[in-house]
Amino acid sequence: MNIAISVKEQALIDAAEKLQPELEQRSGEIDKLRQLPQDLADKLAQLGFYRLVVPENLGGLGVSPEAFCKICETLAMANGSTGWCVFIGATSQYLFGALPTTQLETMLQNPNVITSGVFADMGTALFEEQHGQPGYRINGHWRWGSGCRNAEWISGGVHEVSADGQRITDGEPLTRIFFKPEEIDIHDNWHVSGLRGSGSSDYIADNVWVSADRLSGNVEDTLQAAQPIYQFPKFSLLGIPIGAICLGMARASVEEVIRVSKEKTPQGSRRTLALRPSLHIDLAEADTALNAAKALFYQTIQQGWHAAQSAPGSLQERRAMRTSTVHAVNVSIQVIDKMYSVMGGTSVFETSCLQQHFRDVHVASQHMMVGEPIMELAGRVMLGLDDEAFGL
Repeated sequence: MNIAISVKEQALIDAAEKLQPELEQRSGEIDKLRQLPQDLADKLAQLGFYRLVVPENLGGLGVSPEAFCKICETLAMANGSTGWCVFIGATSQYLFGALPTTQLETMLQNPNVITSGVFADMGTALFEEQHGQPGYRINGHWRWGSGCRNAEWISGGVHEVSADGQRITDGEPLTRIFFKPEEIDIHDNWHVSGLRGSGSSDYIADNVWVSADRLSGNVEDTLQAAQPIYQFPKFSLLGIPIGAICLGMARASVEEVIRVSKEKTPQGSRRTLALRPSLHIDLAEADTALNAAKALFYQTIQQGWHAAQSAPGSLQERRAMRTSTVHAVNVSIQVIDKMYSVMGGTSVFETSCLQQHFRDVHVASQHMMVGEPIMELAGRVMLGLDDEAFGL
């Protein structure tokens, strides 16, 4: 049984669609800045896009993973970097459910707070009191900090260590620290081929002391754990927006070829490109492949969300979502590459969205959540060789 998109969720998807003309018009500006313009990030925040997956009782909009992905997909049709920043910003608020109330209240003084973060455990936390207040001395270097230059709070994965630097495994684990931007050093190193506007710079914390309430534990260990979004597999939620973003860029590429091929007459020909039989075949094959990948992708998400209404995601549900996401990314790459190729020299100009989607999709595909090891793990699960793959 599928859970239908609600009226509220459809309104958010429609709001993303209304942004498409502006995003298309400002794509060059976004790339040149190598981050989202702050006014655009603020507009996304006011629409609620950074708090999509946060439960309503924690100040969020509480949308389903399917609706979340459709919003990212819709934004990415116009600009992949924008969809990417919403993906990272929204999932960085996932652990609001595990934050101490004092810190959450501080952050939500701005209901439309912009956040970013790196989930990977790249930092250490050493317990240290200051003036009788419990806290932690944080050191770390986080890479791929998408959206960090727009954010009011920036998070990073950490683990607790002892005074001699040894990892502490006893007791409740620490998972994430929330920084103010002025507490860390954001490096200007995001000089890349694709997703240029995502602002995915490295950032470093050098002996930064923070109060203990700035750190979250595992949301699975809190009173919020029974909420469906926290029953939904965590690492699936962190991966599926990548598939959605790639699907959006691929669909936009097909639509671009349909539009431009009716206007373009190739050199040495008297007929428009749209009259070539080979293009007819290429378009039909691309459309079919894309529709099939998208159908499987959303089907597995719907099944996972239905199950999450009453129980944590199962191993098979996790496997299905992760593999359908990888499949969606791979099919999107194939479609975009083909559309880029059939348009010839037109594709290389900045006036064509094809060159941007071509660059962006190949950078998106390098994310570890959609890497080749996912399929290897999936095969191990299918063979009964691994019953703990893909996390929770």
